[in-house]
Amino acid sequence: MEPQENNKNAAVAKLREWDAQVVTEVLEFRGETTVVVPKQHLQRAADYLRSEPSLGFSFLSDITVLDRFPLEPRFEVNYHLLSPERKQRLRLKVRVAGTDAVVPTVTGIWPTANWHERENFDMFGIRFDGHPNLTRILMPDEWEGYPLRKDYPVEGYR
Repeated sequence: MEPQENNKNAAVAKLREWDAQVVTEVLEFRGETTVVVPKQHLQRAADYLRSEPSLGFSFLSDITVLDRFPLEPRFEVNYHLLSPERKQRLRLKVRVAGTDAVVPTVTGIWPTANWHERENFDMFGIRFDGHPNLTRILMPDEWEGYPLRKDYPVEGYR
């Protein structure tokens, strides 16, 4: 993805107007807009995007993680948002260091984040600070490690 200023996107313009600190970078790729947000501003930006009537990103469709090992910051946590009224999509991206893989939870903003965050915790080891029940959801409780990390052994730990 190429970094690029995007003044045509109303959501990006409103977000910058509201608080320029929450927008680190804007990426455009194949007609989709991604806003890179510092993790300390994630909850504020998410709450604004959901509650601002002119934007209405009321639906969190998914949370995905990208492991960029061995690069740092190692992880990218992507929040896929939808505004049903405006028929628009927006992605929030938070970059997280491998040594501090903690992101604030957004379950208080979008309740659907609950299982998405648990899945990403289970598969990648990303901790969602403030999550009401951050436990494994797919793997057995006694499972060691996080199987979707790039440094996880193909045959598992022995």
